Amino acid sequence: MRSLFPIISTLSICLLAACSKTPDPIKIEGFAQGTTYHLTFLLPNASKQAAITQEVTDELKRIDASISNYRKDSTIELFNAQIDTEPHEVNEEIVKLVEHARSISKASGGCYDLTIKPLFELWGFKKDVFTLPSDEALQQTLQLIGMDKLITVDATHLQKKLPNLRVDLSSIGQGYSVERLANLLESHQVTSYLVEIGGELKVRGKRADGTPWRIAMEKPISTERKVAKIAVFETGDAMSLNPSGTYHHYFDSNGKRYSHILDARKGKPIEHNTVVANAFIADSTLADGWSTALLCLGSEAGIKVADEHNIAAMFIDQVGDQLIEKKSQAMDKLASVKLESPEQEQKPAQE
Repeated sequence: MRSLFPIISTLSICLLAACSKTPDPIKIEGFAQGTTYHLTFLLPNASKQAAITQEVTDELKRIDASISNYRKDSTIELFNAQIDTEPHEVNEEIVKLVEHARSISKASGGCYDLTIKPLFELWGFKKDVFTLPSDEALQQTLQLIGMDKLITVDATHLQKKLPNLRVDLSSIGQGYSVERLANLLESHQVTSYLVEIGGELKVRGKRADGTPWRIAMEKPISTERKVAKIAVFETGDAMSLNPSGTYHHYFDSNGKRYSHILDARKGKPIEHNTVVANAFIADSTLADGWSTALLCLGSEAGIKVADEHNIAAMFIDQVGDQLIEKKSQAMDKLASVKLESPEQEQKPAQE
C-alpha cells in the first residue's frame, strides 16, 4: 500500500577539509521486494563489510520467503491457500506482525486491516484496471474482510474464521524489513546508519562528518518531484520515517479521483483531503503500519488517534492548489527530529 517515496539525499554541506579526515561510509544497495534498498553506515571493523553484505542479502531473501504476498510459495501465501478453518503453522514473525497490525487496526476503528486484499482486487487496483463495483458486489466482498475473522492461536499458529480469508502483510512488511536490517547492523556494533527500502527508512547516529542525517520529503504532487520538507534527525536517536501517500497510485474516472487507499470499514477508497501521512516512530515496523492507518483515517480523525496513542505524526492536506500541514501533539514535542523548509538549505549536495 505504500506509494510515497522520500527523496533519499543528504542535503547538508560538507567541508572538504573535514571530510578528508573522516572514514568513508560503507554502502550496500540492491533490489528486493519489488523495489530498491540502500544501506549507508559507519563500520568500526572494516573487515566485516563482506560478511555484513552477505547477511543483508540472506536476510532479505529469508523475509521474502516468509511474508511476501507476491510469492505463492511464501509462508503467508501458503497459509492463505488453505481454504479451511483449521489452525495452521506459520512462524513467530508472522504472528507478531499480525498482532502489531491488529493493535493498529483496533486503534483506527477498523479503517486499517490486513485482510483487505479482496476489496483491492474488486476495485481493480491489482491489475490497474478501474472497476466501479456495484453495491451488491461491495457488500458481498465486505463479508470477506475483517481482522476479527483472523485468530491468533499461539506464537506460531493462525486460524481463519472464514475459509477464504486472506492476509496481506505488505502494509507493514517493508517497515519490518527495514527494522530487521537495522538490527542486523546493530548486531555488528554499528551505531550510525541509514537503512532504506522503497522509501521507508530508519536512521541512527550521525553521518561520517558528524552532521545529522537529513532526508528530503517529497511534495505530494503526482506530476513532479519537488522537496516539501527536510527531516533533520538532530540528536542521533534511532528514528524511522515511513510516509504514506495517495498521489502516485489512483484512478481517475468521470471526473472523480479514486485513491488506492481503501477504508476497510466502508470498502471504498478514502475521500478526505489528506494526501500524505508521516509517522515518526523508533520501530520501523510500527511506523509502517501506523502511517498507512493514519492516512486511511485522514488528518481530522488521524490526529485524534495519534494524540490518544502518543504517535508523532505529520499530515498534509490538499485543498485546491493549497497544501496544509497538520501535526499531532507528539510531533510538536518531538525533539529528535526537526522539519525544515527546502528554502532553508543553501546548497544541496548529494552524498
